[in-house]
Amino acid sequence: MRFSHFLFRSVWQLPAPPDAVYAVLERAEEYPRWWPQVRSVTGLGDDSGAARFRSLLPYDLRVTASATRKDPHARVLEIAMHGDLEGWARWTVTAHGPGARALYEQEVDVRKPLMRLLALPCRPLFVANHAAMMRSGRRGLTALLSRGGV
Repeated sequence: MRFSHFLFRSVWQLPAPPDAVYAVLERAEEYPRWWPQVRSVTGLGDDSGAARFRSLLPYDLRVTASATRKDPHARVLEIAMHGDLEGWARWTVTAHGPGARALYEQEVDVRKPLMRLLALPCRPLFVANHAAMMRSGRRGLTALLSRGGV
């Protein structure tokens, strides 16, 4: 087991049609508007950008992301990440009752030197930090969708 390797999976039940959820998730540059821990997203081209994240722990993570899959028909968005985190992340949006289900999956290796050093002793804290970020993102997106901010 590589202690700097992390797998994450989150499922969000959302109060909007799947196509509307996909449309919001597709606009990564607007994430800071509704997801407080996504501090900034700057476009670097049609399918790439730089992002800065910060959750409960006192450190920023910076990544460059490049789209590897944008499939509106299947409602799948996938990126490759480089920087403080190396790996990939994927959203898959499906219908669920009157709304949508958004599945977030991420597989990354930590590259930030201090985090690599602390990856073993602080692993539970890193996992809890990610979970807090995801809960906040779900709340923010739910609020945006409830206001019709699609």
